[in-house]
Amino acid sequence: MINKEKTLTPRLIKKLWIAFAFLILLMGASYIFITGYLTLNYNQAITQQINANVANHVIQEKFENAAPFLEDGSINKELFGDLMHDMMAVNRGIEVYLLDNGGKILYSVVLDHNQNDPMKSVALGPINDFIETKGEKFILGDDPLNPEQQNIFSAAPFSIDGHEGYIYIIVAGKQLAQISDNLFGTYFTKLSIGAILLTMLFAAVVGILSIWFLTKNLRLITHTVRKFQEGDLDIRIENPEHSDIEVVALSFNKMADTIVDNMDKMKSVDNLRRELIANVSHDLRTPLAVLKGYIETLQIKKDTLTPEQKDEYLQITHDNIDKLAILINQLFDYSKLEAEQVTPIKEPFSITELSHDLIAKFRILARQKEIHLQLDNPEENCLVYADIGLVERALQNLIENAIKYTEPQGKVTLSLVKMGKQIEINITDTGNGIPVNDQPFIFDRYKQVNDTTKKQGLGLGLGLAIVKKVMDLHDTTIVVLSKPYEGSSFIFKLPAYQLQ
Repeated sequence: MINKEKTLTPRLIKKLWIAFAFLILLMGASYIFITGYLTLNYNQAITQQINANVANHVIQEKFENAAPFLEDGSINKELFGDLMHDMMAVNRGIEVYLLDNGGKILYSVVLDHNQNDPMKSVALGPINDFIETKGEKFILGDDPLNPEQQNIFSAAPFSIDGHEGYIYIIVAGKQLAQISDNLFGTYFTKLSIGAILLTMLFAAVVGILSIWFLTKNLRLITHTVRKFQEGDLDIRIENPEHSDIEVVALSFNKMADTIVDNMDKMKSVDNLRRELIANVSHDLRTPLAVLKGYIETLQIKKDTLTPEQKDEYLQITHDNIDKLAILINQLFDYSKLEAEQVTPIKEPFSITELSHDLIAKFRILARQKEIHLQLDNPEENCLVYADIGLVERALQNLIENAIKYTEPQGKVTLSLVKMGKQIEINITDTGNGIPVNDQPFIFDRYKQVNDTTKKQGLGLGLGLAIVKKVMDLHDTTIVVLSKPYEGSSFIFKLPAYQLQ
């Protein structure tokens, strides 16, 4: 697993390298294409502007000495032959066309020698734009010998002997285009090779610097994660809000905090589990030992014991069986509550009637201890919306706990007070009270308040822990008010049920 995790960063760096290389090569190819395109247009624009006045020169110099049309209206081909001969001596790629007002090609020497099917007319839009801008603007026009592409040209209008039209001159004809393409191909190849080499060098430098810079925070996070994996649970990413990958840094810190908190909770739960097992074992061992002792005594001395002694031993055995039953039931109930296997079934019921029943149930036990047990409630019937079984169990544990810690001639009171939309339930006793330092822990399972009660076997057990779980299920809290030697009050509230 560790080896696999160590390959994560090299894989990421490899992907970053590929991405950078692809991006730089794409940029290089785009640069080469754009450079070639602009260079070609630049050369054509220069050639066109240099030859912008060629058409005007032909009209001014040649047509003044000889008319382009004969007396019968036909084309003076001899004139155009001499014209092409003179111009090709300077530029072999030049092509001269005689056009009428509609752009139709009337004559050209190159057409007589061309075996392909040339264009019959030329679009006048580029020609008019060229004449209007006086050749200062880069404009492409139709190439009669290459209908599929456009070319640079020079053009000028004429009006001679009643004939009107245009002189249209392709200044970079087919032959020149072929030579230009060959030269440009060589230039483009050299440019491509040079650009690729520079691009690769540039990509390597930029890639190394960029990957080092971009993965700096990632390397820090990776190092921190590995240290955390190796057992350094206190390590965290410092100043995560300043990290380039702030979300990842913050998420890791929160995740680490959660893991540590969960581990602490698991340790706490494990310690509580051990403590619970130890306390339960102790509490079970005592009544079991008593049971075993008295049963053995009954077996061994059954013929010598008086009936009164037998009844006493049987009563002690019965009492310890009751203690075992209570402890087992508490343990079973708390286990279900702790495992969240109990879902409260809330319904309206009379907390007043339930309180009367519980007072009647515990009155005999209270009389045996010479404790006055009473119910203090308003005359009206108080209805609450809660789980009647869980509330009954909580009240039963609180009343039983109050009676246990109240001395003879003392008093235990259960009072009900309606407070707006809630009913306040208060169980008050006149016992010895709970030390202030122990009050925050009395709802912990098997928390014992002091050494005296521990020695007497009066540990709080699971009763109050069950009460706390019941309160949690009803989204309410229980408050303890107690002073040493002045008694204690356990107070909680339940939502009142309003009759429609």
